[in-house]
Amino acid sequence: MNICIYGASSDNIDKKYKEAVFCLGTEIARRGHGLVFGGGDQGLMGAVVSGVQSLNGFSLGVAPHFFDKPGILNNKCSEFIFTDTMRQRKQIMEDRSDAFIAVPGGIGTFEEFFEILTLRQLGQHNKPVALFNVSGYYDHLVAMLHHALSQGFMRNTSENIFHVFSDPCAILDYIEKEAMS
Repeated sequence: MNICIYGASSDNIDKKYKEAVFCLGTEIARRGHGLVFGGGDQGLMGAVVSGVQSLNGFSLGVAPHFFDKPGILNNKCSEFIFTDTMRQRKQIMEDRSDAFIAVPGGIGTFEEFFEILTLRQLGQHNKPVALFNVSGYYDHLVAMLHHALSQGFMRNTSENIFHVFSDPCAILDYIEKEAMS
């Protein structure tokens, strides 16, 4: 199974996030899954691919040509696909993945998470979607979603289309269980 990770490209973050996401990467590889990600070599993208690569796991990087600059992209991926646009990048990541995990990140990560979540709500896919809530990073986002639900801006069924975890093994247990059902 290929698992898509959306996450920060910034290296200017606390090492606790990198360590947790590196562990997620190693667990992905240890369980025999592949990684699909945005191809970055820095931040949490770099941490997850380093974890996967430390156990010789499969990694597919997908990035637009304009990111192809020294030090930006991971040049050790098992496979790398270059696109012309960010939209093409997201489509390939979606098509090549069996599940999605958003690790801590910024505006790009939020946008990717909400797009894949919206597509699941609209029935365009039935792949598992999860948030890796390292050190409570996503607590406020989850609270906002619960608030939207309580105010009638989301359907009650929307609450079950993604799950939140603080442990890498628990995320992968969920994904594996969902993939088998």
